[in-house]
Amino acid sequence: MDEEALLKQFAAQFAHGPDDADDTDAAAAAQGSDSTANQATDDADQSPATFDTQQFLNGLDAIFDRHAAATEAGPYLEQAMVDAENAGDEAGLLTVLNETMGFYRSQGRHKENQWIVQRALELAARMGLTTGTSEAWATTLINCATAMRAAQQYDQAEDLYHQAQSVCRHSLAPTDRRLAALHNNLSMLYSETNRPDKAELELREALRIIEASSVNPDADIDVASSHTNLALTLLPEHKLEGAHWHAAKALEIYRTGHLEHSAHYASALAGFAQVCFAERRYADAVTGYRHALAVIEECYGKDTDYWRITADNLRQAEEEAAKAGVTVDNAGVAGDAGTPPQSGSRLPDSPAQGKTGADATSSPSTVSVSTGSAGAAEAVSACPVSGLKLARAFWTQMGKPMIAAKYPQYAGRIAAGLVGHGSECYGFDDTYSQDHDFGPRFCLWLTDEDYAAIGEQLEADYEALPRKFSVDAQGRVTFEAHARSDASGTFPSAGAGSPVTPRAQGANRRDGVFRIGDFFESITGYRTAPAQTAPHEWLMLQESTLAAATNGEVFADPTGLFSKTRQGFKNMPDDVRLALISKRLGMIAQAGQYNLPRSLKRGDGAAAWLSIHEFVQATASLVFLVNVPMVVGYMPYYKWQFAALRKLSGSMFALLPNVGEQLETVMRLSSAACYGGAGFGEGGKGAAPAIEKINDIVEQIAVDIVKELKREHLTTSGETFLEWQRPYVEDHIASDDPVLKSL
Repeated sequence: MDEEALLKQFAAQFAHGPDDADDTDAAAAAQGSDSTANQATDDADQSPATFDTQQFLNGLDAIFDRHAAATEAGPYLEQAMVDAENAGDEAGLLTVLNETMGFYRSQGRHKENQWIVQRALELAARMGLTTGTSEAWATTLINCATAMRAAQQYDQAEDLYHQAQSVCRHSLAPTDRRLAALHNNLSMLYSETNRPDKAELELREALRIIEASSVNPDADIDVASSHTNLALTLLPEHKLEGAHWHAAKALEIYRTGHLEHSAHYASALAGFAQVCFAERRYADAVTGYRHALAVIEECYGKDTDYWRITADNLRQAEEEAAKAGVTVDNAGVAGDAGTPPQSGSRLPDSPAQGKTGADATSSPSTVSVSTGSAGAAEAVSACPVSGLKLARAFWTQMGKPMIAAKYPQYAGRIAAGLVGHGSECYGFDDTYSQDHDFGPRFCLWLTDEDYAAIGEQLEADYEALPRKFSVDAQGRVTFEAHARSDASGTFPSAGAGSPVTPRAQGANRRDGVFRIGDFFESITGYRTAPAQTAPHEWLMLQESTLAAATNGEVFADPTGLFSKTRQGFKNMPDDVRLALISKRLGMIAQAGQYNLPRSLKRGDGAAAWLSIHEFVQATASLVFLVNVPMVVGYMPYYKWQFAALRKLSGSMFALLPNVGEQLETVMRLSSAACYGGAGFGEGGKGAAPAIEKINDIVEQIAVDIVKELKREHLTTSGETFLEWQRPYVEDHIASDDPVLKSL
C-alpha cells in the first residue's frame, strides 16, 4: 500500500474521532481541546518565535529522570505540540508527535494515540518525507506502526512496518539500532498474531544488531530488553530452557550496569517472573511480579495498562503458589530477597513436556528413535526434527546435566553448540540428509588449558551419553530418563556414539570435545581469523570455508571466547569484501555478458554451459558480499548455495532480492539454450527463445547490480557492462596492498 492510500485509510477510519471513544475519554479529550484552544488564544502574544527541539527533549528527559512522567509528561507534551505549531516548526512538531506516541503507548492511551498517528503521517506527507528515504521518515513509520500494534490495529501496523522496512533498507546502516527496534516490534506483531516462528527470528536478529553496535553489551539496557523479549517469545513454543537463560541474562545486565532504577527494569523483572510461572516456580514468579510492580509504580504510576496487567499476573501467581502450598514473604518486594535467581538456576527436568508423574509419558503418536550402531540408518531416517533442534535437546537434557554433575568447576568455562560441516549446521537438513552422519550430537569447546586437564575424560563421558530419544506429535524431543545423573553423581556408560561415515571420523570428526583453536584450524587452517591487515590471507579462504566456520548455533558460551573467535571469521575486512565484489563483477561481465553470448552464437554448447556456471557462481557470491557477510553470513558450498540464496532473498532487508530467482531461471533454460539445436522445442523454434531470455536476464541482473552499487555509493557510473564498474568499486578500497586491486 502506498503512503497516499495509507493516509486516506487512516483519515477514513478515524474520521469520527472522539465519538468512537467512551464518554469519559471523549469528555476529557473535548475538555483538553477547549482548554488548550483557550490558552492558545489568551497567550497568542506570548507564543515563542522559535521552538527549541533540544530544549524540549531535555525537559522531557528530566521529567522521566525524576519519575514524574505519570503526572507531568502528558501536559508537557501537549503544550510542546502547541508551541511547535505556533512557531511553524514542522520538524520540531514531528519530533514532539513521535515522543507523544511512545508516551501514550506506555500509558495505554491507545484511542488518543490513533489521532497522534494520523497527525504524524499527515505532517510527514506535508513535509515531503513520504516520497524519500530519510531517517526521520523511517523513525516516524516505526513509531506509528508500534502505536497501531499496541492498539491492536494489526493490519495497519503491518502496512506501516513494511513501509518502514523499505525506507530503512536504504537509509540506515546495518548496525543502526533503529533496525533492531524494527525487528523487535515486528516480532511483537508476529507474536500477537500467532506467528511465533517469525517472531523468534526477528528477535534474534534484533539482538544480533544491538550486540554488534554496543560498546558494552554486558551493561546495555537495549541488549537486556532484547533478551527479555526473546525469553517471552520462546515461552509459547515451550522452549523453557532458552527462555529462562535469556530472561536471567536480562536481569544480569541490569545488575552489571547498576540500572535497577530504570523504568525498563520492570519489564525484565516481569519477564523473568513469567518464565518462572511457566516453570511452576511460583514463589520466584510472585517475587518477580511484586518487584516489577514496585518499579512500575515508581516510574509510571498505577493508572496504566502496564500496572494492571502485571498486577493480574501477580494475582495468578499468588493463587498458584497458594495451591502448591508455597508461602512468599512480602519482604521479597525489595532488597536481596527480591532478586530473582541467577542465570545458573536449574530448570525442572524435561520442561517442555509441561507434565509431571504419570502424565509425563509420551503420547501414542510419539516416534521413538535409537542411534545405536546397528541399523542406525533405518532408525534415524524416521527422525521428524532438524539436526539443530535435536542437538540442542541432546545438549540440554544430556550434556549440560552431565557437565554440571561431573565437571562443576568447569561448567562456567565450557562452550557448547553445533557448528561446522554437515547439512544440519546450515539448518537445511531434511529426511534425505539422515542416511549418514546424523543423530544426537553437539560440540564442546575448551581452552587449551582446560582441554589438557579434562579433555580426554570429557570426550569419553560425551561418547558414553545414551542417545535413545523420542519425538512427540508437537515435535518435542525427550531423551531417556535414566540418562540423568544418579545419587552418586555418575552416569550410566550405556549407549554408543552417533553413526558416522569415515569422512567424519578422526581428524575430521564433527562433534565431541575440541580445543577452540583446533576446531577452527580443522575447518579453515587458522586457529583464529587472519588479521584485518592481512588481506592476502583472507583472499585465500574460500567463502564456503568461512561459511562452515561461522554457521550453526552456539548453545552456551559462558566465557565468550568461542563466540569471539567465531566472530573473528565473520568479520571480513571491508577492503577484502570490496576486492571480492570487484572480482565478481569481472567474472559476471566476462562469463555472462561476453563469453556466454559468443559461445551460443558459435554453437559451442559446452563452452556456453560452463560460462553459465561461472556467471551463476559469481553472481550468487556477489549477492552475499553486497549484503555483507557479517550480517547475512557467507555463501555455503554448492549443495546448499541456492537454499541459502533463497533464504537470504526472502529476508526483509535483503539487497538484490530478485537475483536468486533470476539465476534459477537461467539454469532452467540453459539446457535448451546450449543444446536445444535449430529445431528444438514446440513449433520448431529451436533454442532461440531460451537464448534470448537468458541474455535478457543477464543484462537485467547487470542493471540491478549497477543500481545497488549506486545506492551504496560505490559507483557514479551507469555503465552496465560490469567490467567497467570495477575501478569505481576499487576506488573505495583504503589499503594500498596490490593484492586487493585488479590488474
